[in-house]
Amino acid sequence: MGDHLGAELQTPLTTYTEAVDWINGLIPFGIKPGLSRMEMMMDLLGHPERRLKFIHVAGTNGKGSTCAFLTSTLLQAGYSVGTFTSPYITKFTNRFQYNGEDIPEETLLELANRLHPIVDKVSITSEGSPTFFEISTALAVLYYAEVCVPDVVVWETGLGGRLDVTNIVNPVVSVITNVGMDHTDILGDTLTQIASEKAGIIKPGVPVVSCAEQPEVIEVLKETAARNKSTLYLAGDQFKVHRFNYEGGLQSFQFDGPFRELKIDISMKGEHQIANAAGAMMVLELLRQYSAYVMEDEDILKGFRDTFWAGRLEEMGSSPRIVVDGAHNPEGAMSLAKSLPQHYNYRSLNLMMGMLSNKHHESYMKHILPIVDTLILTEPNFRKKMDVYSLLDIVERLKPDYAKPNLQIIVEPDWKQALEILKLRTEEEDLGVISGTLYLIADVRGSLLNQSDSEKGW
Repeated sequence: MGDHLGAELQTPLTTYTEAVDWINGLIPFGIKPGLSRMEMMMDLLGHPERRLKFIHVAGTNGKGSTCAFLTSTLLQAGYSVGTFTSPYITKFTNRFQYNGEDIPEETLLELANRLHPIVDKVSITSEGSPTFFEISTALAVLYYAEVCVPDVVVWETGLGGRLDVTNIVNPVVSVITNVGMDHTDILGDTLTQIASEKAGIIKPGVPVVSCAEQPEVIEVLKETAARNKSTLYLAGDQFKVHRFNYEGGLQSFQFDGPFRELKIDISMKGEHQIANAAGAMMVLELLRQYSAYVMEDEDILKGFRDTFWAGRLEEMGSSPRIVVDGAHNPEGAMSLAKSLPQHYNYRSLNLMMGMLSNKHHESYMKHILPIVDTLILTEPNFRKKMDVYSLLDIVERLKPDYAKPNLQIIVEPDWKQALEILKLRTEEEDLGVISGTLYLIADVRGSLLNQSDSEKGW
């Protein structure tokens, strides 16, 4: 009897669904700045994170795509790769990948049961309960350090950098893709403040790669790197990109790095993906030069060419033509507005969008409104959604100065109905685009792909 009770206590979670529900149940604890709970959990686990090699990736936009480029090229070169990204597009297990495959559900359940008593121990301290983010990150560390032990882990920050839960690691290379206005409620409302938070992932002596462009951001990165005696590899400075024409479905660019030059093709659309690919290439060059990684050029080139990242200028149908893109902040909107006319011919552009309530939507709209013929406003099925009529207020205010004179606006809070309207209105010569928060993109992709197990989360 006692033994049976002991077994029950050791495995409080009996199914994958229970494990995910337990982790999701911590969402109300929100985001708590600081690394003390993470450090306490790592301590109780015997610091498994110290046994792994990480490439730590931060930035406002392009983190996911950069992680995808790195994963694809390293895998192609014969290395085993763990990839930890957020927020996930379809299913909770998408966050924890090993060699391009999701963590098995039964492994996630086992690791959740390992963490359960540790979370209880931390919860009764003055630090309080670990959050959803913290447990997900601890689970990733355990998975990589004890179950699959990859050669390298591509490790994406959740939010910011300095106080982000992922910042418990000491990486081999740090990456700050770029810095823009996002999560200003947490990270600060100037580029300098946001850059300071993201620069918090720069560690003593660890090289850092960035494609940031704004002078005030570059200044923060240079100062932080100098303070940490870290070498900064900056796009336009230590490495340069020369873009070629777009042809045959591929974008081509010449990478001129400190060690050599290489012509690279990528199939991902959008000029911003060239910057992401160049940053990833600089990381690979550092691994080759200083960490004795061996990668053949043909593998690197194939890895870049084959890279795919869901929900980024992703074509989801040809009749009607539908593209989904997770642009949800001003910089993302600027890239989207630039990329659509570059990559597609269309008579009318019909755009459906839904947002969370914590973003810079006015700046977003200023980029998007000039190119749209029909705008369908909707709401993501998520607790932090922005009310569709608040979004409409912004559009109405900006319309006289930014929109086409004959812009049509449709308001449909139910995203499923909005998607049907978009499909019906998009004729053969038109283009339908769904954009906004990744929580909307997750549902729309699931619907268009007829996936039944779409699970959203943070």
